[in-house]
Amino acid sequence: MTGELDIYGVFVPSLAAWMLLAFVISLAVRRALAWTGFYRLVWHRPLFDLALYVVLLGCVVAVGQPLIS
Repeated sequence: MTGELDIYGVFVPSLAAWMLLAFVISLAVRRALAWTGFYRLVWHRPLFDLALYVVLLGCVVAVGQPLIS
């Protein structure tokens, strides 16, 4: 495994693909949390969103890593 994706001759780090996927999932989760009113219980929303993104990125990489190798 090289750790890179070849997209029409451009090598993209696989972490960039994982980050994009985690960002899309994060958008959906944040919208659901805002719709349910969960953010009223959160002290610092941007900090919570960053932590949520990092957790989702870890989950996406952990789940997707066996699929690539």
